[in-house]
Amino acid sequence: MGLFDKAFKSQRDISKKEIEEVPWHALTEQKQLDEIEAECEKKTIAIFKHSTRCGISRMVLSNFEKSFDLEKDGNYKLYFLDLLANRDISNEVAVRFDVRHESPQLIILKNRKVVHHSSHHSARIEDLKEFI
Repeated sequence: MGLFDKAFKSQRDISKKEIEEVPWHALTEQKQLDEIEAECEKKTIAIFKHSTRCGISRMVLSNFEKSFDLEKDGNYKLYFLDLLANRDISNEVAVRFDVRHESPQLIILKNRKVVHHSSHHSARIEDLKEFI
């Protein structure tokens, strides 16, 4: 990213570009949670909950994406949840998977169970690698 990008693009635009480099799937509909539960029987599923207004969340997301080095066609799927735009889904994730809401937060599912969850600076790509 050059000086021009920093001068004329907002942080949100820069973040959108970074998000496109990681194979994120936007979590924007409640019905996707049923699909996630079914998918996690066959592959590792990770949900990254992000607050677009939080500097810590932005930094953790950036670190997660910078350290991303998994094969794009691996036995996993990454979901990105903008919790401010999708508060209802964020609340349902907490209830359905029995994980207290935090932000940023990484929730890893396997065989219909939460096998790991972490928040703030503890949400790291290394945690996901353990379950793939």
